Amino acid sequence: MAQSIYTVKQVNAYIKNMFTQDYMLNRIYVKGEVSNCKYHTSGHIYFSLKDESGTIACVMFAGQRGGLSFRLSDGQQVVVLGGVNVYERSGSYQLYAREIRPDGDGALYERFQMLKKELEEMGMFAPEYKKPIPEYASRIGVVTAPTGAAVRDIMNIAARRNPYVQLILYPAKVQGEGAKESIVRGIRMLEAAQVDVMIVGRGGGSIEDLWAFNEEEVARAIFDCQIPIISAVGHETDTTIADYAADLRAPTPAAAAELAVYDYRQTQMRMQEYGLSLNRLLTQKVTMNRLRLKECQTKLKYLHPRYKLQVHRQRLDDLEDRLRKQMERRLTDSRHRLALYMEAMKGLSPIQKLNQGYSYVEGRDKTVIKSIKQVQPGDSLSVYVTDGVIHGTVTDRQKEER
Repeated sequence: MAQSIYTVKQVNAYIKNMFTQDYMLNRIYVKGEVSNCKYHTSGHIYFSLKDESGTIACVMFAGQRGGLSFRLSDGQQVVVLGGVNVYERSGSYQLYAREIRPDGDGALYERFQMLKKELEEMGMFAPEYKKPIPEYASRIGVVTAPTGAAVRDIMNIAARRNPYVQLILYPAKVQGEGAKESIVRGIRMLEAAQVDVMIVGRGGGSIEDLWAFNEEEVARAIFDCQIPIISAVGHETDTTIADYAADLRAPTPAAAAELAVYDYRQTQMRMQEYGLSLNRLLTQKVTMNRLRLKECQTKLKYLHPRYKLQVHRQRLDDLEDRLRKQMERRLTDSRHRLALYMEAMKGLSPIQKLNQGYSYVEGRDKTVIKSIKQVQPGDSLSVYVTDGVIHGTVTDRQKEER
């Protein structure tokens, strides 16, 4: 008969299948003391649960961290809900945790879950009811214990970020009998004081220490408040009903102060940058407007009646010069022609003829004598020469043959 030989992988897979088919191991509550707790950078939590008789390896993956409402650490007594299965790579079984709660707080945890579900169904945690946190708050109300690390952290961070912000502290009782009433009174008094934003919280502690912030009265006071509220209860892993009801949850009181108090130095630097940017824009605007003004002045200069009058005056001067030159040219031409005419007239002038030895003869009746036929012997004649008149009498006449 042949023997069946299996690989390690096959054996581990077979054992894993047996675990998977076991309903009880798929959903099991295991209690014990936490040891070897390690938060991995991936977000997974590796730890062991032990009691007086043994140890079991456990892991809570990052996607299941919603089932953990506090920070897990060595020495804590807890109850873990999960499933037991085999890790094939090492051949070891371990508990895959889906939910972890402190041991002994089962009743309080159940109350927490029931109240959370009830208020959530009423819409008190709905995002549309969340009020925005003012960016530049000047008066900040704080509801917390007057002593302790929480109020010191808030005061130190507020003084560092903005020494001009005003903190108004309501010294509330944050745990024990009368704590919920004290917190509610603080919220209402600071609301009446018209602060800009409110911080409600305390330092870390056990679920019993933080229980006042899981009370329905506190949740309703936060929901009904008209002032934006930042919850800051415990450490980052601590979650309370107040955190769900608040407008914003801060993981710690110090973080709440960071969220509520704006950084004065950064704001001052931002204002300086805005001032420089504004000056730069104004300078550009002024420069552009000056250029436009100069352009408009140039246009106005060319469109102004004075400029047009100057242009017309200049044109008139040009026309006047042209007219003068043309008149002078015509006058010169006329003088030249006149001189020519005068020279021509000189040849036709009687005086010129007289100067050449000719004379002008008139009869007694002032008629011009041109022929011997016009006179008879004994007629009186007047002979005009260049320097005077010669009077004479015709004694004879003789016709020349030509």
